[in-house]
Amino acid sequence: MVGMARARSRVVPAPLAPPEIAFTNLDKVLFRESGFSKGELIRYYLDAAPCLLPHLRDRPVTLIRFPDGVGGESFYEKNVPKHAPSWIATQMVAHRHRADGTRYILINDAPTLAWCANLAAIELHPFLHRAPALGRPTHLVFDLDPGEGADLLTCAEVAFLVKQILDGLALESFAKVSGSKGLQLYVPLNTELTYAATRAFAKGVAEHLEQTRPDLVVSGMAKALRRGRVLIDWSQNHEAKTTVGVYSVRGKRERPFVSMPVRWEELRRLRDPGTLFFEPAAALRRLAKLGDLFAPLLRLEQRLPPAFGRLGPDAAPAPMPSFAAYEAKRDFRRTREPAPAAAADAKKLSPAKQTALARAAGGAAAPRFVIQKHDATRLHYDIRLEMHGALKSWAVPKGLPTSLGVKHAAIEVEDHPLDYLRFEGVIPKGQYGGGTVMVWDIGTYELLGGSHASGNLKLRLAGKKLRGEWHLFKIRSEEEKPTWLVAKSGEAAPPLSDFQETRSVLSRRTLAGIARAGG
Repeated sequence: MVGMARARSRVVPAPLAPPEIAFTNLDKVLFRESGFSKGELIRYYLDAAPCLLPHLRDRPVTLIRFPDGVGGESFYEKNVPKHAPSWIATQMVAHRHRADGTRYILINDAPTLAWCANLAAIELHPFLHRAPALGRPTHLVFDLDPGEGADLLTCAEVAFLVKQILDGLALESFAKVSGSKGLQLYVPLNTELTYAATRAFAKGVAEHLEQTRPDLVVSGMAKALRRGRVLIDWSQNHEAKTTVGVYSVRGKRERPFVSMPVRWEELRRLRDPGTLFFEPAAALRRLAKLGDLFAPLLRLEQRLPPAFGRLGPDAAPAPMPSFAAYEAKRDFRRTREPAPAAAADAKKLSPAKQTALARAAGGAAAPRFVIQKHDATRLHYDIRLEMHGALKSWAVPKGLPTSLGVKHAAIEVEDHPLDYLRFEGVIPKGQYGGGTVMVWDIGTYELLGGSHASGNLKLRLAGKKLRGEWHLFKIRSEEEKPTWLVAKSGEAAPPLSDFQETRSVLSRRTLAGIARAGG
């Protein structure tokens, strides 16, 4: 360990040899309220180095420097300063959309750590990957940021909601206070995964919790949405973003608080948020007593659900579904229609719920479709496509056309839960959609082009009755129920027999037979 000396009652580092560091302005106060100096910052980082350095090793780091202390001007330093000594390790990181790149510092040893602290680099923000595998995150992170009216207690409540989902997927997670206002949850991976996979997974979990607990969780970045709630910031899982490192001091307040691991039991018992704010001296005492609570992040190997693991670097995450409109229209004490299941309410996630989370990433193969014949106020057909963990749904009065050049209207309605794929029965009178429902066709589909968001879907259906290509496209979107058209493409479909047209593919019953049986 580097030698230290005292001068004028301030902690002052002695020269390092080798290599030699010329420390400057060690008495400069960085935190006015506590009088914490630059010399004390260097001393803290050197004392914390045995636990801190393994988490920084080979990770490009962004420094946040405060030359005049907290309250003065600060700036992010990504490029290695021109005056950096030659013995400091660096890593060039290319920009995806530019020809040039940025040369980052690698804080792999105590002298480099001390040199950075001597620059008044109070905060250390490493990437989630290590060099040279710059596209492979070793873990994923959920950054819990409380809005106005929320605090660390609120963040702890949200943390346990996230943990419940992770536990259901047999994924261990570890928490740390950010040293500012919130909490951060880390899921160690240490396996071959892309940022597309970790980002999609984190976004899916965040948006799922936003739908199941809208009183507590928000996944959108707009600050106006956060009042009294907690933002689950999933966007940190990106190859271009850094997150404050464990054991880093923060420059957010007039006292130097440390981003520090906490045990789940501490969060469960938490009553006073102030007990989880650690200044450097308290952080070092805690390290001496408990050791590195984040040590499992260095070695624990875990895998996300298979659909996420298949996502490539260019894959884009998709939102988890909202069933608010579906639920608002139904009284599940009266109708046998399936109620949406909330993954966060289960101690263990069932395979169906895992599938819903996984398909939210857009990575699962062979999505399913169903066409239901629905004898309600008017006889019509409903086509539903499995997409983003829900059934995107359209009412098609005349059914899907089978001849080329024919277009039928399709009115988009609310998303339905995946369990609706096999719903067949009678919706009671007085309930929304009251009448008899038949599973007229069911199967899988292939998305040949377009997307739901763009209002243009080119599909190849592989059902028990219908096989071939159809084109579904939006023509009006300003109405409450957007209007689409559906047309046959490719080749005309062969005509169906009367038996095929009138019978369920599940039960072989007619609508009248289903109605007589009551479902």
